[in-house]
Amino acid sequence: MLEQIFMHQKAFALQLRKESLEVRLEHLDTLEQIISQNQQAFCEALAKDFSKPEAESLLTEIYPLIHEIQFAKKNLKKWMKPQKTSTPLLMKGAKCAIQQEPRGVCLLISPWNYPLLLTFGPLISAVAAGNTVVIKPSEFTSHVSSLMAKLLKEKFKDEHIAVVLGGHETSTELLKFPFDHIFFTGSTHVGRIVMAAAAKNLSSVTLELGGKSPTIVDNTADLELAADKILWGKFINAGQTCVAPDYLFVQNTVHHRFIKILKAKLDATYGKSAEERKSSKDFARIINTHHTKRLKGLLEEALAHNAGFIYGGEVDVADRYVAPTLIENVDVHMGLMKEEIFGPILPIQTFKDMSEVVHFINERPKPLTLYMYSHSDMHIEQIAKETSSGALSINDSVIYMANPYLPFGGVGESGMGASHGYHGFKEFSHGKAIFKQSWTGKFLKMVYPPYNQKKIDLLKSAIRFKV
Repeated sequence: MLEQIFMHQKAFALQLRKESLEVRLEHLDTLEQIISQNQQAFCEALAKDFSKPEAESLLTEIYPLIHEIQFAKKNLKKWMKPQKTSTPLLMKGAKCAIQQEPRGVCLLISPWNYPLLLTFGPLISAVAAGNTVVIKPSEFTSHVSSLMAKLLKEKFKDEHIAVVLGGHETSTELLKFPFDHIFFTGSTHVGRIVMAAAAKNLSSVTLELGGKSPTIVDNTADLELAADKILWGKFINAGQTCVAPDYLFVQNTVHHRFIKILKAKLDATYGKSAEERKSSKDFARIINTHHTKRLKGLLEEALAHNAGFIYGGEVDVADRYVAPTLIENVDVHMGLMKEEIFGPILPIQTFKDMSEVVHFINERPKPLTLYMYSHSDMHIEQIAKETSSGALSINDSVIYMANPYLPFGGVGESGMGASHGYHGFKEFSHGKAIFKQSWTGKFLKMVYPPYNQKKIDLLKSAIRFKV
């Protein structure tokens, strides 16, 4: 079955690359209809999979996709148009351009934490670029994955867009095929497996991975605003966000005041008692029991090594519930500070001088996003120049991802390649060089063999005068 889908898509990709702008726009219109006309069904499926509040589903899954499609439709004509380039003097008269052409047959392996957004997001780019796509969604979000498969099958033929359901063994089988491009979103560990498999077929890859995203609050920050934005970015989707603030560095002179603000805002958001927080309809659940136990283990390890709860800490494995938790005095060698948390737990460290933070960050893998809350131009410039990350977001959390003009992607262990807007379109395209020689090209015969001293002198002059 998988081989049949791949072969049919390979044949259809050759036809699809000849289709016009209008045809691609029709495909994007269809994707928009699927999302907009089934908003309630998607929200219900997300609630079934991990109790995601409807407001979060609309804000983080539905709205960004509608915006992404609108942006692609508005700009696709410009993106598809050949980009003219200059030519050096030696080739004067020739016409040169870069034409973005479809890569061909693409494999999209999407994650469970934002199953709709992180499937349809890259799918929009792939379709805009004129490719065929095989989608392998996560088996953990079975309700959303099944709904996506059903709706896409109703509107698209398998030779264009096919959804393949299954577990990791299905992904393993798919990775054996020579796809023209593979787009994977998930953990760094699995990213390495995907890249190794792609290398066997020389498939190009986009890896949107994760890692630990540091968040810095210095003594010039607006503490009230910083608290609002950090807590929202951390605890939306119960912390199961690849760009969530993973751990917090607070300057020692404002540490106690900031902790007090954080606790008050958590009380106001989710409830003052443990019972109120657990029954809050505004807080999602962990995706499954396995991940709940993993988070519970991280907390127990930290507590065994003298860490302490500032707030929360309750875990109910049966209910897949981990309370919004602030924790301090976490040893840097513990799991909470070594692996991506991917849950509603926020370790808090203090610092005296910004150089301490720079050193700490640079000693570890490059993060997907680095957040900084500051009004000190000196501190901001220091972090921007002396650290490396997929993105640097100043005085806000997560929201930068909604800007389609910005590339989204990691660096090093947090990923490679970029998505969103034109950057996503380019990721699913090949920039083909177009060179059309004019009548002036006949003068190049002056440097063709047989060589003589006159031709050698001509070449030396060209080098000397940088022609």
